Amino acid sequence: MPEGDTVFRAARLLDRALSGRVLTRSDFRVPQHATADLSGSTVTATLSRGKHLLTRTDTGFTIHTHLKMEGAWQVYRAGERWRRPVSQVRLLLEAGGTTAVGFSLGVVELMRTPLEHEAVGHLGPDLLGPDWDETEALTRLGADPDRELTAALLDQRNLAGIGNMYCAELCFISGVHPTAPVGEVPDLPRLVRRAQLMLEQNAERATQSTTGNLRPRERMWVYRRDKSACRRCGTPIRVAMRGEPGRERAMYWCPTCQPERGVGTDA
Repeated sequence: MPEGDTVFRAARLLDRALSGRVLTRSDFRVPQHATADLSGSTVTATLSRGKHLLTRTDTGFTIHTHLKMEGAWQVYRAGERWRRPVSQVRLLLEAGGTTAVGFSLGVVELMRTPLEHEAVGHLGPDLLGPDWDETEALTRLGADPDRELTAALLDQRNLAGIGNMYCAELCFISGVHPTAPVGEVPDLPRLVRRAQLMLEQNAERATQSTTGNLRPRERMWVYRRDKSACRRCGTPIRVAMRGEPGRERAMYWCPTCQPERGVGTDA
């Protein structure tokens, strides 16, 4: 599932392409809104809230989309060839010679703008939002000190924007085993500040990196590096599936730098 910075960039792409422009065509290819037509309305803004996208119009309607696992927004000029098949299109928004195409979107909803809270009101502080509140995020994370850190970080009700990749990388650079209870993290405020810094840095570039190295296979500390040597100590990185059946996620860690029920050295 895309991380918060990926969704932030998607919002910026749509905002730059559509905001201030009149829609000449809208095509909702989902049963719930198959007959909806926003033609003639002006897009006022697109913004991200965690992993959710909100595209607002001057008619009082907001388009709420979520990329889920496979979704993506792409923008094309007239006559430009699409990079994904038409069968994957879930929403098309056209303004003059610009077409924004939502492929394989996990959520497509049309709602009244004052009701946006029904879609995103449950989310915790947004790591890339203008109203980011570190104190509130720490309060939410610390409300259940016995909860596994991985589960707490991935819970968007605590803080919005962290996915599996950032979760694995944050645990590693903090020297904490992914299954350690939140209450055992030695410096939770520092971990949260690192999370915000990671997303802020990657929001400005298309290639995500937590190591500072943008070369292939060098961008991450542990994520998707199972069986590869730990960059710090040389121990093979481990991977295990974690979570409820049908919703498992891969968990990556270095058994030396992140000893179970203990804390390793800081990166």
